[in-house]
Amino acid sequence: MQGRILKATGGFYYVLSNEILYECRARGLFRKKGVSPLVGDWVEMEETGAKKGYVTQIMDRKNSLLRPPLANLDQLFLVVSVVDPAPNLLVLDKLIAISEHKEIEPVLVITKTDLGDGGVLEQIYQKAGLRVFRAGLDTNEQLDGLRQAMAGKISAFCGNSGVGKSSLLNRIDSRLHLSTAQTSQRLGRGRHTTRHVQLYPVFGGGYIADTPGFSSMDLERYEWILKEELQYCFREFAPYLGDCRFTGCSHTKEKGCAVLAALGLEEIAPSRHSSYCALYEAAKNIKEWEKK
Repeated sequence: MQGRILKATGGFYYVLSNEILYECRARGLFRKKGVSPLVGDWVEMEETGAKKGYVTQIMDRKNSLLRPPLANLDQLFLVVSVVDPAPNLLVLDKLIAISEHKEIEPVLVITKTDLGDGGVLEQIYQKAGLRVFRAGLDTNEQLDGLRQAMAGKISAFCGNSGVGKSSLLNRIDSRLHLSTAQTSQRLGRGRHTTRHVQLYPVFGGGYIADTPGFSSMDLERYEWILKEELQYCFREFAPYLGDCRFTGCSHTKEKGCAVLAALGLEEIAPSRHSSYCALYEAAKNIKEWEKK
């Protein structure tokens, strides 16, 4: 039997197969190989009783994250507010780069547009090639577009406290209101609580992954990109990468750099290139062995 892991907690994996949710353990061979099943994994399983079974094999993953531990994400919705808190573009660009590196489609959602102008943010990231949605409390005009974007896909919403992520999710799918509240209590950081990861179904046949407690700090802390790989994580650089004068161009200050030329022609937003340079400087100190 094959199915997808929707939830993992306390050594149990809950696998949806043929519309039945099975409570499964994992075979010991995974521990020997140093591999653990993740929420989002497609797996093979053996049924051992009424809605009970064992996970016997993990199918190939297209991507995975360390924290939250998730596999096979289709897209990451990055939620930023226009004001209170104001967006940190360096953090946002790092999260976008991580998404690109993991082959997860980044999507920007700008909240609190009823309190400030999100036009500049929208222009920067649309020029960078991202899908951008606005989500002010004074309008529902783009919520249908968000729902359509989530249909049939596994999505995660990432945003720091105060950006309105929970409110947004409840407006997208009212059924998430109870799930979010109940899960937030279960996943509290008290002594007697255990954090787990779960996929929540949404209208249109898609899932939201790990709705509560998923902040940008999780990705920033656990996902690294080497400096040689960083240029490929800024999609607006792609048309120019083969045109630099020197092989191994860092695209930060070299003469004859096609990326810098595009920056001068305003084909690349200054804030995006500034973030790239800051991330490149930080990545210069990362060694390949440190990522493992």
